[in-house]
Amino acid sequence: MRLLKQHWVIVGLVIAAIAIFAAFEFKGSDKPQYYVSKVDRGDIREEVDATGTINAVTTVQVGSQVSGTIAKLYADFNSRVKRGQVIAQIDPALFQGAVLQAKADYANAKANLIAAQAGLEKAKAAAVQTDADYKRSLGLAQQGVISQQQLDLAKANADTNHAAVGAAQAQVTQAAAQEQQKQAAVTVAQTNLDYTTIHAPIDGTVIARNVDVGQTVAASLQAPTLFTIAQDLTKMQVYVSTDESDVGMIRTGQTATFKVDAFPKDTFTGRVSQVRLNATTVQNVVTYNTIINFDNPEMKLFPGMTAYITLPVANASGVLRVANGALRYKPDLTAEQIRALYQKYGLTRQGANGQPSTPGAQGRQSRSRGEGTPGGGAAGPNAGQQPAARADVAVVWKLRADKTLEPV
Repeated sequence: MRLLKQHWVIVGLVIAAIAIFAAFEFKGSDKPQYYVSKVDRGDIREEVDATGTINAVTTVQVGSQVSGTIAKLYADFNSRVKRGQVIAQIDPALFQGAVLQAKADYANAKANLIAAQAGLEKAKAAAVQTDADYKRSLGLAQQGVISQQQLDLAKANADTNHAAVGAAQAQVTQAAAQEQQKQAAVTVAQTNLDYTTIHAPIDGTVIARNVDVGQTVAASLQAPTLFTIAQDLTKMQVYVSTDESDVGMIRTGQTATFKVDAFPKDTFTGRVSQVRLNATTVQNVVTYNTIINFDNPEMKLFPGMTAYITLPVANASGVLRVANGALRYKPDLTAEQIRALYQKYGLTRQGANGQPSTPGAQGRQSRSRGEGTPGGGAAGPNAGQQPAARADVAVVWKLRADKTLEPV
């Protein structure tokens, strides 16, 4: 029992020591914590950040120009296809019957044309015969051998046969036109039959298949899409929606970098190939499509992936740099104290609730460069000089030795 009591006494002392240590430790946490960063000299740049979608450079939607039932499929998702390769087959039975019917009609039209041509030749022969009879009758009538009535009859027969020649010629023309019409019908029927075999229009990769065997496709209103083929996945594009406030800084040929969620540790590089003039407005937000071309030799990136783009649009070399965190620092001061500091040092610009406005380490406005004085993206004023009263500068706060703050 005595050993057990000693054990609990030791445990209690340890717990008490831990509690006392924690109390002193947390008591000091109420003091403000400062993070110090040195002002250094280096390079800074301004960037435009945006998101976009990866797409193939050339994408073709393969459709059907005839209606029918899908009988066979010879390509699937991710299939590599060559131009002219058969990738699907629509049931051709109805179209084969239409071809046979059209060919039969064409043969009948050809026979009618031959018959019409024969009738024309017969009419011409009859006309020649009646012409000869009329000439003989005319000579006999002049000699007084036959009467005038017989001569008139011979002339009427000749005229009738000449009219028959004209009618036969018209029948030949009509039969020839019908033959051409039926021949065209054969061509149309054969073309529709050929359309039942779907060929790949380009070399590429099938990235979408929208039909299955047994499915009926109707092409009466518009051609249904059977496959989507991307021509070359080793060269791709990013369609970037760029805000109208940033589009003026983007130029063709600029280098861009981007990341994707599938490979968060990899950075990919491309070049701006086009800034399209057509604007897109969604809820009063105006954006423009910027096209970035890039190489995808390993085909790691797929169409449809979301890309997070970074476009460097401006840079400065060898300037004094201050950490962005210093510009976003909000001192533990009241609004009245901040206004007093602004009035004391001649700084007139104030943000919301009296807080100093801090646009960033490198804004579009820059200050003159000074030695040993922290500044924005370019630099602060020269050492020993009082800051000028400007409304377009960011305030950098300097930590004094007595742990108080003053604006640079």
